[in-house]
Amino acid sequence: MLRNYLKIAFRNLWKNRLFSALTIVGMGVGMAAVGLMSLYVVHELSYDRFHANADRIVRVVQYANWPGGDLQLAPTSAPFAAALQNEYPEVEKTVRVQPEGGGLITYKDKKLNVDDILFADRTLFDVFSFPLLYGDPATALAQPQCIVITKSLAEKLFGNAAKAVGQTIEFSNNFPNRVTGVIDNVPTTSHLQFSALRSLPDKYTSGWQNFELYTYLLLANGSDPKALEAKLPGFYEKYLKKEIGQLTYRMVLQPLTSIHLQSHLDYEIGPNGTLSTVYTFAVVAFLILLIAGINYVNLYTVRAIARTREVGVRKAVGSRRGQLIGQFLTESTLMAFLACATGLVLANLFLPLFNDLAGNAFAINAYGPLVTGVALMAFTLLLGLVSGLYPALLVSGFRPVAALKGRLVAQSNGGRFQQSLVVFQFVAAVALISCSWVIYRQMGYVTHKNLGFNKEQVLTFHLDSEAVRTQVQALKNELRKSPLIEQVAAASNPIGNNNIGTNGMFFEQNGVMPTSTQVVQTFSVDADYLGTLQVKLLKGRNFTDAVSDRLGAVLVNESLVKKMGWQDPIGKRVRYFLGKDKTAEAQVMGVVSDFHTYSLQHKIEPLVLQMPAPSEQDNLYVRIQPAKTAEALAYIKSAYRQFDPTAEVTFHFLDENFSQQYKAEQKQGQVLLTFTLLAILVSCLGLFGLAAYAAEVRTKEIGVRKVLGASVVSIVTLLSKDFLKLIIIAIVLAAPLAWYAMSRWLDSFAYKITLAWWIFAGSGTLAIAIALLTVSFQSVKAALMNPVKSLRTE
Repeated sequence: MLRNYLKIAFRNLWKNRLFSALTIVGMGVGMAAVGLMSLYVVHELSYDRFHANADRIVRVVQYANWPGGDLQLAPTSAPFAAALQNEYPEVEKTVRVQPEGGGLITYKDKKLNVDDILFADRTLFDVFSFPLLYGDPATALAQPQCIVITKSLAEKLFGNAAKAVGQTIEFSNNFPNRVTGVIDNVPTTSHLQFSALRSLPDKYTSGWQNFELYTYLLLANGSDPKALEAKLPGFYEKYLKKEIGQLTYRMVLQPLTSIHLQSHLDYEIGPNGTLSTVYTFAVVAFLILLIAGINYVNLYTVRAIARTREVGVRKAVGSRRGQLIGQFLTESTLMAFLACATGLVLANLFLPLFNDLAGNAFAINAYGPLVTGVALMAFTLLLGLVSGLYPALLVSGFRPVAALKGRLVAQSNGGRFQQSLVVFQFVAAVALISCSWVIYRQMGYVTHKNLGFNKEQVLTFHLDSEAVRTQVQALKNELRKSPLIEQVAAASNPIGNNNIGTNGMFFEQNGVMPTSTQVVQTFSVDADYLGTLQVKLLKGRNFTDAVSDRLGAVLVNESLVKKMGWQDPIGKRVRYFLGKDKTAEAQVMGVVSDFHTYSLQHKIEPLVLQMPAPSEQDNLYVRIQPAKTAEALAYIKSAYRQFDPTAEVTFHFLDENFSQQYKAEQKQGQVLLTFTLLAILVSCLGLFGLAAYAAEVRTKEIGVRKVLGASVVSIVTLLSKDFLKLIIIAIVLAAPLAWYAMSRWLDSFAYKITLAWWIFAGSGTLAIAIALLTVSFQSVKAALMNPVKSLRTE
């Protein structure tokens, strides 16, 4: 029986080659889209699940708020770990990691600048599952100045990872580190990404308010993280209240597996993904597949209706309805397997492009040939059965007499069902066009918006050597000797990386210094900073090199002046902390215009600029001549090596710093645009097939109309208007859906475009134009047919 079904199925596929090709290609595109997107979604959802104790590991994070300020911090201070382990029996082990272990590594004549190095407690390998290829995990981080490196770094330094253990490497601070272990390369699904781990001193500690490292807890078997979290308010009362004062404070225990997608706190240890992005990509892929499935249902239904005589004959000679359903389901499943093969070819073809868009290196058989094969077989079989069910039930229900007379047409309910499917297809397509357009315009807006300073041709680089930091003025003078260098300044941070930081300060109000602090952004800049970035000074004066300015002067921005309600800010007093209990006072010497230190997802915050101590002058800003980038970089390196001959300088351009913060959104936009084009393509394939069928069934009508004098335009209009009505309905339904989705997406930006009505009208117009082009091809072809041949058509 199955053999007979397959034989008939192949004959019908070959007989209706156009419709078969449209169906297979459309469904193949849908399956390729789902396959590629599944790789991304599964990858994102699998973060940190490779650890053996993943379900028992939590990270300690902090939230606090008080009048005038709040914080939400991923890092904690050094004393947290020991205190939590001593206080709560549910905590089996703790481990702290500190991300400031990177620098210039020297081994014999090799020099490597490696930034992604972490300091870690000796317990790291007890908590996390990073298997050592060489070395003992129990002792690898037990001694001071030990380092465990990844296989790839070991091969770069020593050629052979097996030879690494026991070797000594030097860091730029002249600390020798002995290699005590080599681990396999860190999986891409780890939120902790590093090339090496350096040992943190066993009893390393600092102040309770020095939030510099990340604390992870391994909970005892059977412990409930929520029950432990409920006990943590007592920790604040016992350890923190006397240190940080009275405020609303809470600690949260984040499950390890939720960090990558659900944690977006200040000072995350690395860039995280977003659950909304995963959902967006999954929904878009599902829509593509659904559109392809709708194509199949529509095309197969109209072709099946054309086979009414075949169904009538089969029923007349005794075929039961179940046998007819089996025949049509066999054909749909065969079509699905052919589409699967097409999808695999397309997926492999476009995998490099998708990897580039997703910023990863996925492989089709990433989860093994067996798992991949079984999943494909099951998915394809399910898709074939589900998409073929409606046409099979519809056609198998035809009455034999009506079918044999060839007078059967789609019932009104069936026709309305097919029309609703076409509407759904274009609702999805129009919504995707609108969303892509909004994302494109928002990315253009954030890229070209005036940031309050001139970011063009400004680069920054870090001064690793503390000795060079004490010679910054001499270095700046050396750089200025070249006509390639326009201006140079020093600061404590590069802006645009979303990590400037905040501090609590006291600001004079009505001649009185209040008792509560205001949280503001702070960082240190020298007297050349405003000129180098071309930031406007609105009132007062800039810093000078006088010692009094270094200790007792600050600049503030417009936002801070507005927040304080100062009418005359010049001369206002500002008190700030020097340490745990010591404070100092400064006066406001000038007001600068608001400028962005963070990306446009963030509102400009009140800002205080102070002059840096020598040790804080660890970042240089250099404005270089346009069109002379290569020459300027070479000169900067040459000048810098006069002060630090061993230095390996890494440059970062300010515009790239800011654009990096929009990487996730840009990725969303690129992927959405790609899949929007796929959705339009698949929708048009289906529309093309339906238009061809409509022209075919109305061949005689077209011939009669032409004999009676109908023009080509009138016939094209006749065949196109029904489809046009469906597209207009789709636009009306899609516009509010796209508006709502994009309103929510834009909420993540403090500065954003306005959702104008013409964006959605333009998307609808584009959809209408695409649909008309698709339908018109078949309509014009039918309209130009010789009416004599049309009237002879049986």
